[in-house]
Amino acid sequence: MLDPAVVLFANDAFYIAFNNRDFEAMEALWSREAPPVCIHPGWRPLVTRDDILDSWREIFGNADGATGISTHAPRVVSQATLHTVVCYEQLPGGWLVATNIFVMEAGELRMIHHQAGQCMNPPDLDEELQMALQ
Repeated sequence: MLDPAVVLFANDAFYIAFNNRDFEAMEALWSREAPPVCIHPGWRPLVTRDDILDSWREIFGNADGATGISTHAPRVVSQATLHTVVCYEQLPGGWLVATNIFVMEAGELRMIHHQAGQCMNPPDLDEELQMALQ
């Protein structure tokens, strides 16, 4: 069983690449072998690596694109070779809930799925802070 901290590290790498608009880091995170899926909020599903990477190129090239995303309450669920992180994304304009799925590929965790969508009930940050301090 893979240590959940390793999965959380890969998830953090995804958001660091996103916040830094680092295309090379984002490209390195996505699977080269397993079929990927990416569903950005309001977008159609993207189901090829090329389409997914083109979407990140477009997002990073948009001066008004989201940056400053912070994540909260990440939960790791590992099922055989799939490692899923469910978390909340806090953006300047509101909240999303996201699912990020990783697989081991060439000795590294690589993303095969990202989906983020509107969240009507964001987490209680005071409660999250209290849980982290315990």
